[in-house]
Amino acid sequence: MKSLLTRIGREIGYGFALLGGLVALCCQGWAAGAAEPASFIVGADVSWVPQQEAEGRVFSVGGTNQDVLAILRTHGFNWVRLRLFHTPQNPDGYAKQGWCDLPHTLAMARRAQAAGFHLLLDLHYSDTWADPAHQHRPLAWRDLDDAALARAVGDYTRATLTAFKAAGVTPEIVQIGNEITNGFLWRAGETNLTNWAAFSAELKAGVAAARAADPHVRVMLHLDCGGDNRRSRWFLDHAVARGVTFDLLGLSYYPKWHGPPEALQKNLTDLAARYPWPLVVVEYTAPTLREPNEIVRALPGGKGQGTFIWEPTGYGGPALFTDHGCAKPALDLFPQLARDCAR
Repeated sequence: MKSLLTRIGREIGYGFALLGGLVALCCQGWAAGAAEPASFIVGADVSWVPQQEAEGRVFSVGGTNQDVLAILRTHGFNWVRLRLFHTPQNPDGYAKQGWCDLPHTLAMARRAQAAGFHLLLDLHYSDTWADPAHQHRPLAWRDLDDAALARAVGDYTRATLTAFKAAGVTPEIVQIGNEITNGFLWRAGETNLTNWAAFSAELKAGVAAARAADPHVRVMLHLDCGGDNRRSRWFLDHAVARGVTFDLLGLSYYPKWHGPPEALQKNLTDLAARYPWPLVVVEYTAPTLREPNEIVRALPGGKGQGTFIWEPTGYGGPALFTDHGCAKPALDLFPQLARDCAR
């Protein structure tokens, strides 16, 4: 009897936590004035473009040179995603030239806005790549204890969004971390998520700071496991139980690591039915580029908000351009895809 009551208590507690997430979604997301996108997101992560252009790359279609953002816009893309590193010039940072630091990212955001794009800002909370195998703290935060680290996340998030607003560019979606299924801001020797109490406090600090800086911004959490339902549910159930609230769930999908498109479809369909959050595939490659978009668009309840193709200008993504910047035939898939997804 005692074990049965304990189990019932846990289920009731989970139910209240999930209800709290639903209430937060309504009160802090859509009702705050952050309306749903008018159309399906056909997005691209174009964070490499400033570096490529500085190295001399010129983009073209049919032999005619054009701004790469104009090319994407005329081919049906309506959102861009930009990553931001804390201080990439630091030793062991992303690039001594400062690519993807705040000034470079602000400049690219202005270009994107001028070209008519909506903006998703991807906060890595690191001086370099953050992903399931690498979640290294910025050098500036290396020796902070748990409480100070949560404060640093909040201060940095608030200052970043305030800088964007001051520059006249406001991200409509902000990611609190990048591919954080294994946690982020690891301690020395850490390679996985081992301290939910500290991690959830850091997440909540970032979420609260983003909403304080801009009440209209939609906050996203981003997991790497697009084809792994068990791991996705494990993370989300823990986050809900810890009182973490957010507005959108982003997932990565790479067939090499996450399985065939059927695995993505099965996972997203279950998540759409089980949880309140709209879903976005924020990084993807696929043998057929239409498949992730069709899977997301077909999710029940209109939960599928859209996709962001991973780095279509090259350097390892499903490139829509050659190494010389010439548009590939695959780019011509997207005008029709955008029309289909808008229906």
